[in-house]
Amino acid sequence: MRNTPYALRTYLQTYDNTVSKYVPLDLFPDQIKLIEDFDKYNENIALKYRQAGVTTVTAAWASKKLAFAKKTKPEKILIIANKLDTAVEMANKIRSFTEQWPEWVGVDFSQEKNSQRHFKLNNDCEVKAVATSKDALRGYTPTILIFDEAAYIEADPDFWSACMASLSTGGKVIVVSTPNGYDPIYYEIYDQALRGFNDFKISEMYWYKDPRYTKDLYMVKTSDIVHYLLNREDYPADSIVNLHNENPYERDFDVVKDYIEQGYKPCSNWYEGMAKKLKFDKRRISQELECNFLGSGDNVFDSNLMQDIAKNQIRDPQAKMMGGGLWIFKEPVQGHKYVIACDVSRGDSEDFSCIQIIDFDEREQVLEYVGKIPPDVLAEIAYKWGTMYNAYCVIDLTGGMGVSTARKMQELGYSCGMYIDNVDTTNKWKYDPKLNEKIPGINFNNKRVQIIAAFEEAMRHGFKVYSQRLYNEMSTFVYINGRPDHQKNHHDDCIMSISMAIYVAEKSFQSLQKVVNQTKAMLNSWTSNVNENKASSDFFNPMVVNQNNNQGPSKSDYAKHAWLFGSGGRRF
Repeated sequence: MRNTPYALRTYLQTYDNTVSKYVPLDLFPDQIKLIEDFDKYNENIALKYRQAGVTTVTAAWASKKLAFAKKTKPEKILIIANKLDTAVEMANKIRSFTEQWPEWVGVDFSQEKNSQRHFKLNNDCEVKAVATSKDALRGYTPTILIFDEAAYIEADPDFWSACMASLSTGGKVIVVSTPNGYDPIYYEIYDQALRGFNDFKISEMYWYKDPRYTKDLYMVKTSDIVHYLLNREDYPADSIVNLHNENPYERDFDVVKDYIEQGYKPCSNWYEGMAKKLKFDKRRISQELECNFLGSGDNVFDSNLMQDIAKNQIRDPQAKMMGGGLWIFKEPVQGHKYVIACDVSRGDSEDFSCIQIIDFDEREQVLEYVGKIPPDVLAEIAYKWGTMYNAYCVIDLTGGMGVSTARKMQELGYSCGMYIDNVDTTNKWKYDPKLNEKIPGINFNNKRVQIIAAFEEAMRHGFKVYSQRLYNEMSTFVYINGRPDHQKNHHDDCIMSISMAIYVAEKSFQSLQKVVNQTKAMLNSWTSNVNENKASSDFFNPMVVNQNNNQGPSKSDYAKHAWLFGSGGRRF
């Protein structure tokens, strides 16, 4: 039976909660295309929204592969998920569909293995459900490998490589999930498939193409559909286009796509209901309904902000030096206030050392260096470029690597100023006897949240970044147990350094401006007092020559102040 969509619709049923009974397995166009891709390609990845029915359709397709396999060439299906319950649930769906095939197919369950986690058929086909672990593939060579909710699988790339290596020659792999930010497995496969770096066939499924949910489809002119749902009164009638009258099974989705490109967002009663269930949480809506990688995870930086950066800020550097490690975006401008920040690594680990220079006056990134070099060599680079930009310097002392860099900078005689944590170096009136004993720099981990918050706030208020390397790190910078950190197998060196630069710039330059203002006020007060005394002086001082004329004191002046000279004073 070669026509798989026909076979599934003809012989299989699925339980419909809306009518509380089993109904024929009806397939809409995107699901049919997905099944055809499963048959045609050995490597498939499905990008789906919540309630797309992809898991159900995949289980139905798998049941047909089992039912019609020959005993001489049995299928062995391995289902992998982050949780065993998730994998077992899909295995149970495959079991349920397998039981529905007619008797003439001749398929039945073997008593040898017949559990929820691992069952076998009389044609020697098997289905096994496992959670992510290093032992998941031991003793089992699958012909079909299914990753369910792959974006939530917590494993490193080595696990993925082991899975692909275990697959039998000519076997199939199916990766299914809703997005979960830039995870190391699902997103990496999808991204490499887009760029042609692997052989995976992408099947993209969007809710507005599902006829079950779009009978009352309409388009809204807005950049934020959640804002519309919560503030309908702010949107005039001409900002809404109704597509209710179209048959959802025959709708021209090129028209919908054109509206989307013009700045419209699709919506329907089903979408509104799902948004309510998700409590209008933009991150969860982006994840569960919009199929967006950006903004679907616990990203520190807002997805709209990231889209704006990608579209309007990222650019090629004016110059690249040091083997492409150093990027210059703008040359120094005399009189501008610059800050140079150094995030230091050993030079031989997975982390990179990074230098960032920002222009505090223009609120922008001007230079970036990324490389694996020893701390003292990093100091030499920072000394050269910091001096060129006349930049105030801050160094991360976390872990001790930055101490070598800081001491080397002092040894080289860096004269543009170095930040010392918990010391107000801008206040010249306050003497600190231990100032020279302290190592210049900042312990990043002690103030991690405040420093990252300063960067995030600066970005929301117009700070400009130009580096693609920095943007890539921002895309994978998320909250992990409430703490801002990079995702597994990604880096945050560029973020750490530019965050320090912004934090110290705002703290130090604002303190400096405060001291300058206080000094100006003090001097103005002194000047004002002197002028006022001078202007109001109408008495005679016999010890000071009258500055208003050169004639000296008059007789009337002596008469007026005769009491000063006693009885023997001068007579007039």
